[in-house]
Amino acid sequence: MNYELPLLQKLIGHFKKLPGVGEKTAQRLTFAVLDMQGGEVTDFAETLQQVKEKVRFCNRCGNLSEEETCRICNDRSRVKGVLCIVERPSDIYILERSGKYRGGYHVLHGVLSPLDGIGPGELNLSGLKKRVEEEEITELIIATNPSIEGDTTSLFILKMFEGKGVKVTRLARGIPLGSTLEFVDKGTISKALEGREPL
Repeated sequence: MNYELPLLQKLIGHFKKLPGVGEKTAQRLTFAVLDMQGGEVTDFAETLQQVKEKVRFCNRCGNLSEEETCRICNDRSRVKGVLCIVERPSDIYILERSGKYRGGYHVLHGVLSPLDGIGPGELNLSGLKKRVEEEEITELIIATNPSIEGDTTSLFILKMFEGKGVKVTRLARGIPLGSTLEFVDKGTISKALEGREPL
C-alpha cells in the first residue's frame, strides 16, 4: 500500500522544478513549509503570487523591476556612457555584489544559439542598438558567460558596433572557461571587471 500523501508529493514535484533542486532537497523544503506557522505559509504563498504578477522587465535595460524602469536605470549616481551586457537579469545581481562596477546594464535575455533556434531577433539587441544611439554610449562591457554561445554573441555585438565609435570590451578571463557567473566568487568578478579587455 502507498502511504505517500498526494498533496505532499505534488509540492515536492513543484520544488523539484526549481534549478539545482533534487528529490532530497525538495523533500526538505516541503517539510520546512509544513513546519511554518499558518501566517508564514500565507505570506509565502502571497509573495510568490505577487512576484509573478508584479515583477516585470525594465523597459530600458531589461532588468527585473516592479516599476516601468528599474532602480539601477533610475539611479542618477551611476556612471553614464558605459553599459555592461549580460545574458540574464540574475547576472546583474552577481556583478553588483562585486561593488566594482557603477555603470548601466543591458540584458540580452539569452545568447545566440542557432541549434536552439535563437537568432539575433530573439535577443534584446535592437534595444541595445537604440540605447547606444540615444544615450551616447562610449563603452560596452560584454559579460556573457565564457561558452561557445557567449563568445559567438560577443563577436556578433562587436560587429554590430564596428566603426561606430564604441569601445567593446569583455570581462577578463579570470572566470573559468565553461563556468557561469552564478558560481563565480565576487573577488574573481571584481578582477574580471578591472581587467576587461578589448574585443
